[in-house]
Amino acid sequence: MESNRCAEASSGAGYPSAGHPHRAALILARGGSKGIPLKNIKNLAGVPLIAWVLRAALDSDVVDSVWVSTDHDEIERVAKVWGAKVHRRSPEVSKDSSSSLETIQEFIRLRPEVDIVCHIQATSPCLHPHHIKEALQMITEKGYDYVFSVVRRHQFRWEEVDRTADRNPKAFNIDVARRPRRQDWPGELYENGSFYFSTRKTWENGLKQIGKVAYYEMLPEYSVDIDVDIDWPVAEQRVLRYGYFGREENVVVKLFLCKVSGCLTNGRIYTSVSGEDLVAINARDVAGIQMLQKEDIEVIIMSSENEPLSRGLLKKVTQRAGCELWFGEQLNELEVKRLMKERKLRWDEVAFMGSEPEDREILSQVGLNGVPFDSPVANLIAAKYTCQRPAGNGAVREFAEYMLTLKKKSLLDMQQDRIDRANF
Repeated sequence: MESNRCAEASSGAGYPSAGHPHRAALILARGGSKGIPLKNIKNLAGVPLIAWVLRAALDSDVVDSVWVSTDHDEIERVAKVWGAKVHRRSPEVSKDSSSSLETIQEFIRLRPEVDIVCHIQATSPCLHPHHIKEALQMITEKGYDYVFSVVRRHQFRWEEVDRTADRNPKAFNIDVARRPRRQDWPGELYENGSFYFSTRKTWENGLKQIGKVAYYEMLPEYSVDIDVDIDWPVAEQRVLRYGYFGREENVVVKLFLCKVSGCLTNGRIYTSVSGEDLVAINARDVAGIQMLQKEDIEVIIMSSENEPLSRGLLKKVTQRAGCELWFGEQLNELEVKRLMKERKLRWDEVAFMGSEPEDREILSQVGLNGVPFDSPVANLIAAKYTCQRPAGNGAVREFAEYMLTLKKKSLLDMQQDRIDRANF
């Protein structure tokens, strides 16, 4: 865990200790982003961008409420699916020129119960619950009025000089003749934009009389800020390594259950000249199943009597995929529990890929769930992974790769814990 070094910038009265202050996490998510349209709900590594910080806030166990302030219907829907409350901001604070401060002030005017606002940026997807907890404790236990996140950087800064000026630029933080080695220079602190926490009074007075100020230092690997499209691929790789995946992030999947219709196939049934029913499966999906099997993850393809595919056709599909077929009267939680009992598995050791609203029950129980992006259930649940590919066209392969990435991440986390940063 990173160092929680803080510096007091000024003196003043801390938050009163009497009673329990109401602590609200607030994520601002306007619909009119100019850099990336609706970037706050664009999928990053299979999860809406805003959901990464919502998950961290909800699992921090130190805030009393988690809010999203927005002016957009689709952002509101995503926020509610992921468990947040929604503040519909007024047109007055939804303009391109509206500041975060104005939006926060409107929020607290309408929420008299809120004592501390934890303003979290939706564009910082590597935020973890312990960051929120430790920073908030600096207000509730140490008496600070304003706490913001920073990152340490070892970068030498130079003055910007007009190209027409006939003089040399000046160095701000380096003696060119005595350029230090990285290990000999502590670096400098920069705001990383992950969060700004403050008492109600401080927000109300427009940050003009702040009182006691402190910074919370985050390690560089957690300091990710997305502003433009070019940041997206870099952030996706970073979040797969350092993002917070929920309370069960280190669970190892041992059984993968996958629906046939709407996941392995696109739901289309073709009829041959002879009248025989045919379906198509993607070779990439078959390869994805084989990848899981090589990692000792059992794969079972699932279907039921209320689906349009015949049992004979389903057997041909599973033979081609090289895995077992489960076929029953109805696919539900009880049937999955039976499979788990036979294999002595827990819910958190099972992954499930579904597509229909009736799959919600199982999707909500398993340790890891995934849905094709075009599935009806994708808009109904907070899926831990939403595929970029559609059903029958590589979605199963994509989800398989994600499962294996999480497995690799778990192993890397174990190795990371053994690294002595002081002597690295």
